[in-house]
Amino acid sequence: MGKTLDNVYKHQSLVYKYFLYFVSVALIVFFFPKGGKFKYEFQKGKPWQYENLYAPIDFSIKKSKEEVEQEQNALRTNKTEYYIFDASVVSNVKEAVENGTNTLLSASDLSNLQRQRLMNLSQEIVEQVYQIGIFQNLPGSTSVLVLRDNEAQPVAPVNFLDIAAAQQKVSELLRLTGNNNASLIEGLIQRNLRPNLAFDEALTESALSDELSKISFTRGEVAQGKLIIAKGEIVEAEDFKVLSSLKDEYESELWSGNNYYFILLGYTILVALVLVMLFLFLKRYRYEIYRNNNKVTFIFFNILLMVLATTLMVKHYEDYVYVVPLCILPLVLKNFFDARLGLFAHVLTVLILGFVVPNSFEYIFLQIIAGIVTILTASELYKRANLFISVGQITLIYIIGYFAFHAIHEGSLENIEWILFGVFVLNGLLTLFAQPLIYMFEKLFGLVSDVSLLELSDTNSKLLKELSDKAPGTFHHSLQVANLAEAAANEVGANAMMVRVGALYHDIGKMENPTYFTENQITSVNPHDDLPPKESAKIIIDHVINGIEIARKNNIPDRIIDFIRTHHGTTLVYYFFKKQQEIDPEVDEANFRYPGPIPFSKETAILMMSDAVEAASKSLKNPTFTVIDEFVEKIVKGQMQANQFLNANITLKEIEMVKKVLKQKLTNIYHLRVEYPE
Repeated sequence: MGKTLDNVYKHQSLVYKYFLYFVSVALIVFFFPKGGKFKYEFQKGKPWQYENLYAPIDFSIKKSKEEVEQEQNALRTNKTEYYIFDASVVSNVKEAVENGTNTLLSASDLSNLQRQRLMNLSQEIVEQVYQIGIFQNLPGSTSVLVLRDNEAQPVAPVNFLDIAAAQQKVSELLRLTGNNNASLIEGLIQRNLRPNLAFDEALTESALSDELSKISFTRGEVAQGKLIIAKGEIVEAEDFKVLSSLKDEYESELWSGNNYYFILLGYTILVALVLVMLFLFLKRYRYEIYRNNNKVTFIFFNILLMVLATTLMVKHYEDYVYVVPLCILPLVLKNFFDARLGLFAHVLTVLILGFVVPNSFEYIFLQIIAGIVTILTASELYKRANLFISVGQITLIYIIGYFAFHAIHEGSLENIEWILFGVFVLNGLLTLFAQPLIYMFEKLFGLVSDVSLLELSDTNSKLLKELSDKAPGTFHHSLQVANLAEAAANEVGANAMMVRVGALYHDIGKMENPTYFTENQITSVNPHDDLPPKESAKIIIDHVINGIEIARKNNIPDRIIDFIRTHHGTTLVYYFFKKQQEIDPEVDEANFRYPGPIPFSKETAILMMSDAVEAASKSLKNPTFTVIDEFVEKIVKGQMQANQFLNANITLKEIEMVKKVLKQKLTNIYHLRVEYPE
């Protein structure tokens, strides 16, 4: 048992990778929509590439989304509106007209018979006007039912009356009576008219819902065994609808019963294969990333994030799948690692998503092209304009690609879905979110981006300002080393920005005891003269430990702290070691060595060479081309003989290139000119 635990602890990094791998596979398969995959790929306007296809089952031809929406809109436009007939309003109007007529006629010179006729006429007119009723607002539909005495009566549009129309009808009816005194009661009746037909919204919507629920989503059946399409035949619009219906039926039936487990197994195997490719790529070509579980987790986290966002969009808003800014993935990975890894991870993610998105070939093609454009155009993201330019080019690629596919499918530029252009623009706007996302990832995973490096390289930052105040000589030395190291890094293709920032901060530990370092001594008094060599060596060595502590207190990223930790490697403080040896020949060499570790990257190795060369160059007297050449060769050769570059992924050829740059820069610093013959 104890031996097993020892093996687990020894290989805990590998165990974690296995855990991350299996969890990622399980999550991706869980995210996938619950449905099988139709075994045939087809596109409208392209030939059917398989054998003759006969209907394997009886199935219905489904109406397209547009057809269903068209029927629904037609029902909504021509829906039946329900109105309630209010008899109390009619009674009240009659009573008001009767009372008003009595009052009006009592003061007239008419006979009793004439008055009675006008009284009866006013009631008849009211009856005729309210035979259908008066609408408060005229109906918006031509189909209207009026509920009266628990009976629904249809009303033709010619009989629609509002107050104005009803008043007009009163005038027309009175004129038709031929009564010479009818004008006496016309105004009275018109003033007392009131709407008595009230719109019943609840009943209208209920009836509309019933009608909408009766819409059939299919149109016709296909019997089992019927030929659907022959080999080589062009997939026309009608064929496309039949094939799409078969595909939906096939997939819905697949994801039921025992088929569920086989489909699940298939998805699991395919996703597992894709993620294995990622691990193999990291182990073969990016081993330093493969060894770092934090970085591996970061890569898998980003892939899972894109898969989750896309599958959710497919599940709920399939038509807007391109809203998901998938190009954020290569953008982020290129920013933290390199372009090759960013593109490789992007392609693998697109392959995974190809299982679940509609029109998978079109989707995969567009996303891979967009990813390549992202890798080729997105650089130096700390320059704000670069990101906007890159996003603009990505959006343009989506639009051009959509145009091309639409032309292939439709054979013309008609029926273009203009809303997709808005989707592509929205995708571009969301891609701009990469900038704050990079900042969040830095804090969450402890990584460093070019944006952060640019901020750290500002010599007006708090820590570098403090260094220039407390140890001005060290600050000047750091600037010189930064210039040398940056030039060398550019020459060998290393991360120049990273090297420059590492150089600016590599000696911040000297702030603790600035006067004990020669570059900060402004007088001829050297405090080391009063100290034993062993103690002097300890002060010199401690500037590395002090620098690490200061950097951590100021939240300097670990990748920059690595430069502080390794810039002297495990070299010897040679001057004080020799002085101690004169006092005690049996001196313990370990007390005069830096604690290390030795440089473990190309960038940290470049800094070690640049730092040693710049510091030692101050001792050069009357430098010439030959002196500088021998001087640089001697220092770098000593570091190589001390095995300081064994763990750094830097080649002998690259070391030679670094030495060449250092020689050129020192020549420029000392303003040497070509020696002309006498």
